[in-house]
Amino acid sequence: MSRADFRSDTVTRPTAAMRRAMAEAEVGDDVYGEDPTVNRLESLAAEKLGLEAAVFVPSGTMANQVAVMVHTRPGDELIASSLSHVVCYEAGGVARLSGVCWALSDRPALSPEEVRRLARSAGNVHFPVSRLVWQENALGNGEVVDLEEMEAIRAVAGELGLKLHLDGARLFNAAWALGVDARELAARVDSVSFCLSKGLAAPVGSILAGTADFVRQARHCRKVLGGGLRQAGVLAAAGLVALGEMVNRLPEDHAHARLLAGLLAEMPGVEIDPAAVKINLVFWRAPGLDPEALVAHMEARGLKLSPPVAGVWRMATHYETGRDDILAFAAHLREFLA
Repeated sequence: MSRADFRSDTVTRPTAAMRRAMAEAEVGDDVYGEDPTVNRLESLAAEKLGLEAAVFVPSGTMANQVAVMVHTRPGDELIASSLSHVVCYEAGGVARLSGVCWALSDRPALSPEEVRRLARSAGNVHFPVSRLVWQENALGNGEVVDLEEMEAIRAVAGELGLKLHLDGARLFNAAWALGVDARELAARVDSVSFCLSKGLAAPVGSILAGTADFVRQARHCRKVLGGGLRQAGVLAAAGLVALGEMVNRLPEDHAHARLLAGLLAEMPGVEIDPAAVKINLVFWRAPGLDPEALVAHMEARGLKLSPPVAGVWRMATHYETGRDDILAFAAHLREFLA
């Protein structure tokens, strides 16, 4: 029986190479800056992004919250999409941890016009201070933002005196989809974060990067949030393998996502635009289909799906979902629909 999990690219298990690297990792106390494996990971991440420095943190949420803490002060305002991860999926951390409010766009991706519209006039005693623009690339809906749009937002932010953070949870997916080096995305913001534990398959961890001064402040905020780790090299070792081996295989996941989308498009009653698939995420609708029944049908056949949200199914491809798994899913879906 096929066993595949399409719920997310966070379900990936560490590769055999990662497990070996973790077992053999040279370690020290990272709070003292003495863990050589963490230091190597941070240096490699900064190099890949073309930035001065980087810091290893346990999660993408912590990376985002630290970025907010560094760039803002209590009472400031953050400009973001209402659909962004920092707004929807981080338990209100921006308000709880940084005392920051937000001005929200209902667009999945901020536009330069939206940034200008949402930014508060400086010096008005009644208004919170607009301080930070929050971008995502790739977006949570699987789309990517091209470099020209990022450049236009940077120009407006610079004109208005606003900082820019890029939540690049799937940064390297976005870079592959755009056909550019990840440095091109990082060059258009003041700070950037990316996950090691999504499509890159590391079991734990994210990277937050920017200038040396930004990272110095980020380390302080990481400590405040309980992210000061000790012999963290056992985790960072997997991150080194992720950057060394897993980044360059992401196009395979994208190809599998396009295959999946093409098969779904052939199914009666399924609504999907295969051309909209840019990275490893596939979104589709099937009005009238019983979600619980389909999830159970697939589970019984060794395939895991997340139920739809507002009628939209999301499926993710990753290094543990191969072509045969996708073909098996398609066959079982045809069986179910019949």
